[in-house]
Amino acid sequence: MRRARLRRTRRVGAVTLASALTLTALAACGTSSSGDDGDNGSGNGAKADPAAPLDPKTKVSISIDCMPPAAKAAELRQWNEDVKEFNKKYPNVTIEGRSTPGQCLEPPRFTAMLKAKSQPDVFYTYFTDLPQVLDNDGAQDITAYVNDKSVPLLKDIDPDVLGSLKKDGKLYGLPTSNYRMGLLINRKLFKEAGLDPDAPPKTWDEVRSAAKKIADLGGGVAGFGEYSAANTGGWHFTAQMYSLGGDVVDASGKKAAFNDGTGKQVAENLHAMRWDDDSMGKTQLLKWGDLQKQIATDKLGMFLAAPDDVTYMVQQLGAKYANFGMGPIPGGENTLAGGNNYMIKQGISAAKVKAAVAWLNFKFTTVGKGQYDWKRSKADDLPVGLPQPNLWLNGSKTKDDAARKEFATMPVENFKAFTDNPVPGKAEPPKAQEIYKVLDNVMSGILTNKDADIDKLLSTAESQVNQVLATQ
Repeated sequence: MRRARLRRTRRVGAVTLASALTLTALAACGTSSSGDDGDNGSGNGAKADPAAPLDPKTKVSISIDCMPPAAKAAELRQWNEDVKEFNKKYPNVTIEGRSTPGQCLEPPRFTAMLKAKSQPDVFYTYFTDLPQVLDNDGAQDITAYVNDKSVPLLKDIDPDVLGSLKKDGKLYGLPTSNYRMGLLINRKLFKEAGLDPDAPPKTWDEVRSAAKKIADLGGGVAGFGEYSAANTGGWHFTAQMYSLGGDVVDASGKKAAFNDGTGKQVAENLHAMRWDDDSMGKTQLLKWGDLQKQIATDKLGMFLAAPDDVTYMVQQLGAKYANFGMGPIPGGENTLAGGNNYMIKQGISAAKVKAAVAWLNFKFTTVGKGQYDWKRSKADDLPVGLPQPNLWLNGSKTKDDAARKEFATMPVENFKAFTDNPVPGKAEPPKAQEIYKVLDNVMSGILTNKDADIDKLLSTAESQVNQVLATQ
């Protein structure tokens, strides 16, 4: 979920149009950008070679989704700086940035946009969006355009991340960020409960024990928190299944796989923590944002999250970076992985595709540049030091990690347990949001009913998920 989950929901808003160099009025959200739409990549009328990098002489305009809104002044300033820097090499490429207040498009609007073919030339997606985009012929196959010349660090990008943008060996976009879920902790409460905040629980039995000790502090403090509404409960049930080596959908993608011993273990453990230990708090039916508020105000000891939840709590809730830490997901077999990317609209010219790849490479997949310019981010009072997003392997990872540490605005050692114990990432299931909605009922049943019939909850959900999968 998360970016593809309802964690940061796509929200509708009035569309604001801007560019770093030129403010271009566009007739509508779906209007194709102006510029040379010919298939030449060299500006001389010759047929483009997709594998060749963009020629600096090429004159073209591209419209790009999710430019930071005015409310995010520092991020918008960096966007504009990057357009200016990009135009030093490509002076004839006009970047037409588009932004919406809050985050990018909410799911209904995203779906409507794809059906109407009204997406910008370069449009924002989540890791789970590829099937829907391809079903609507929305994205260009850019395999021939992406190589070690157009994206020099291609070999250093995590192949699991790139895999989220591939279908049948074809590449349909470039990543901007990624995450793997872990156990987020409140270091203050850990210390008060006599627990070591540098050694978060590694098993679910350890989570249960630590949660009880934290809840015993009293004062309305909960030891462990979980979601059970707005699809977030199903998303976290999935994460817990992964952590124990289980799955939600079988390998065929056509049958539910959670009504088994692992699913029952997850359900029974949560039920015991909620009702036998009283370590999960009285208030339930929580969704994204609720647990963040609790842990930021020292009312919650721990919950499953991704590292950038900390940024939200600091920037939006007034919390302090130093109060949080992170360990790997308990169980450690697999963890739910996700993120977001940009895709390129099907049917646009070769020149536009080349310009889009050049921009995405500069802004999102170059160590030390664009979003990975950590020195600039520190100067702009933006967060530096979180372990993710981190697309990198090999020498690029070494270089980027060193810069994160050098310009960190938070105690990076608080995340050492997480970074030193990586857990394999596992993608979200097909029909993720529909499945999560069903599994919300399992989570809410467990957490709101002391006498919940776990076998019946799992069996009912299994039947409903099988119906969802049958509609593929």
